[in-house]
Amino acid sequence: MKKIIGFVLLLAAPFVSKSQDWHVGGIAGISNYSGDLSEKRVDFGYTRPMLGILLKRDINRFLTLRAGFSWGMAAGDDKSNSDPSLQLRNLSFSTHLWEGHIGAELNILDIDDKGFTPYVFGGVALFSFYPYAKDSLGNKVPLRRLSTEGQGLPQYPERGNQYALHQISIPFGVGFKYIFTDRITLGLEIGLRPTFTDYIDDVSTTYVDQNTLLAERGQTAVDWAWRGDEANKTGITGNYPVDGTIRGSAKYKDWYTFSGITVMYRIGGSSGGRRSTNFSRCFKM
Repeated sequence: MKKIIGFVLLLAAPFVSKSQDWHVGGIAGISNYSGDLSEKRVDFGYTRPMLGILLKRDINRFLTLRAGFSWGMAAGDDKSNSDPSLQLRNLSFSTHLWEGHIGAELNILDIDDKGFTPYVFGGVALFSFYPYAKDSLGNKVPLRRLSTEGQGLPQYPERGNQYALHQISIPFGVGFKYIFTDRITLGLEIGLRPTFTDYIDDVSTTYVDQNTLLAERGQTAVDWAWRGDEANKTGITGNYPVDGTIRGSAKYKDWYTFSGITVMYRIGGSSGGRRSTNFSRCFKM
């Protein structure tokens, strides 16, 4: 009976030997955005910084649970687009992104055996944003309250209320980590975040009637809903578009990405590999 119990425990050791390992640390890197103001899938000309804190727990050698809180930025500007019609639109935005997430990592290799492993991860996140633009003097102009596409206006009930500033995203991506010391693990991670909103950049559908917007939200709203009368790369200025003219596309939701270098500090006893070795010695036949 003792041999049977020992054999079963030896088989289970790789899956339980790291069950009490916790890791705390952070990530520092870059954030990017994909949406109506980025003609490319990702415009690296508007790469911005990001920072985050991470908490992880190893369930076994191949499964790690994770949670974290991150800050980053998203930005875009029609001046960087090659399409003359987008340059004439002349819109721009920036926003801070605050994100809290939970998820899991699937480690491809046994990191205690190899000393490193690639991994994939996925989860769910709650994030907040508030798009703004800057005037010629560098002053920030919050865009949501202006109802630039008729959100919240009685004349456009199909647009609904103002878009929510707290939204859900689905983080997923790939990474690589290796054991630097017995306590410290270094890594590199690339994470994508598809969202369920098309208003991170305050652009989604069509222009609304200029006079209606003027009456409901004032001249500032008109000025920031259409900026084609300002200086732009085309050298051409135009008039405010008629009601229903395409301003953006609601076909695809906005995305953002957080990517960077991770540094994790392990809280617990010795490494899983050494614990596994000690574990096996206790049941040596």
